[in-house]
Amino acid sequence: MRTDMLIGGEWTAGSGSTFPTFNPATGEVIAELPDATEADVDAAVRAAAVAFRSPEWGGLLPAARARLLLRVADLLEEHADELARLETLDQGQPLAVSAGFSVPNAIEHFRYYAGWVTKITGVSSPLSVPDADHRTVREPLGVCGLITPWNFPLMILVWKLAPALATGNTVVIKPAEQTPLSTLRLAELMAEAGVPAGVVNVVTGGPETGRALVRHPSVKKISFTGSTAVGREIGAECGRTLKKVSLELGGKAPSIITADADIDAAVQGNLLGGLLNSGQVCAAYTRFYVDGKRHDEFAEKLAGAAGSLRLGDGLHPDTHLGPLVSAEQVEQTARYVAVGREEGAELLTGGGRPGGELSAGFFHEPTVFAGVGQDMRIAREEIFGPVLAVMPYEDPEELVGLANDSEYGLAASIWSRDIATANRLARRVKAGTVWINMMQGLDAAAAWGGTKSSGIGREMGWEAITAYTEVKSIWTSHI
Repeated sequence: MRTDMLIGGEWTAGSGSTFPTFNPATGEVIAELPDATEADVDAAVRAAAVAFRSPEWGGLLPAARARLLLRVADLLEEHADELARLETLDQGQPLAVSAGFSVPNAIEHFRYYAGWVTKITGVSSPLSVPDADHRTVREPLGVCGLITPWNFPLMILVWKLAPALATGNTVVIKPAEQTPLSTLRLAELMAEAGVPAGVVNVVTGGPETGRALVRHPSVKKISFTGSTAVGREIGAECGRTLKKVSLELGGKAPSIITADADIDAAVQGNLLGGLLNSGQVCAAYTRFYVDGKRHDEFAEKLAGAAGSLRLGDGLHPDTHLGPLVSAEQVEQTARYVAVGREEGAELLTGGGRPGGELSAGFFHEPTVFAGVGQDMRIAREEIFGPVLAVMPYEDPEELVGLANDSEYGLAASIWSRDIATANRLARRVKAGTVWINMMQGLDAAAAWGGTKSSGIGREMGWEAITAYTEVKSIWTSHI
């Protein structure tokens, strides 16, 4: 298990102190890791800048860079079981999620962007200036800082890393301090694949490490996934220094269940969509707008299904829901459950921490509230835990206004047998992604990102290529 940082092709313990990473299923320390100082971050950025200009990377032909990314994907696939278990050990997500979703999605992204490397083209433009031609080319930005979250550490890193490398950039990665282990193992595999020294660097640490990376004058772009509060700070700092920035931030996704919806299908889809990774998903379905005539039926069935889920160590094959990532996340969830009760929501299931053999871990029961009001905090604030709020609506004409009455706009879900109604709602709901009659779906080809306080910019698809390149205009005189 790698616990050192990777700077300029060398593994180093750095020059600072250390911090622990925990197994959230047991509360035990897995390992101690370096807490990178400003000097460590500077060394990593300098190494990335040198690699960007090097012939081994900067002079690499597109076809060779594509083969390199494909080799990385092959190594990830060869080590898929190991990576999934490491992700589950450090983050807590059940193996069904890490092995069935997170790692395969990361592999898919490397292969998808390997395909783009040889197809990144500019355009030629018809000019009204006589005796001149004009064309554009897309060029890499330089050193990119990638700051990743703790909920899907490996997968979300690759959403950033694969297009950054496909377009010829070099990177300094700062993983969340709660979940650094799969990032370090990925960096090790990339070196094994033949990625030149300094192209991929990893510094570990907390908020101060991230601030040093954001403020470094040689970093040309920051890509951050995490909380809206931290995203605002990063956006402001990047604005002051005119760095490019992509922010994928918080969410409070509405799920609309119309009167004609298949309630059993909606319950199953929303159960999975709301409680995937124990609710630690930025696009988790967390506020359910259900036609008043179907509210009680939906709420009771959702609560029954949630209450039947098995909590446990994610490494156990029978586990449905693993732990939350940290003791702090359990405490935050418990506070919101208490607030929901105080504000008058009806608790249907859950609401507390399990005892017995799970008491040492960071577990919280899946919790469902019914009869939730639009202005209750559990309906408006991101909890990032297994807490679901069912809300009745009476007038379909008010439905879009209710769904859009949020500072967030990352994702939404609509459940209806009438596809015309579903598509009309999808067009009117303010969200970066809308899923109709399904739980969350993600694909490397489908753009991903939010509106309002859920972020700036897009990941995945061609949009990620544009996010890691800038356009240069080239004019040629005929004379």
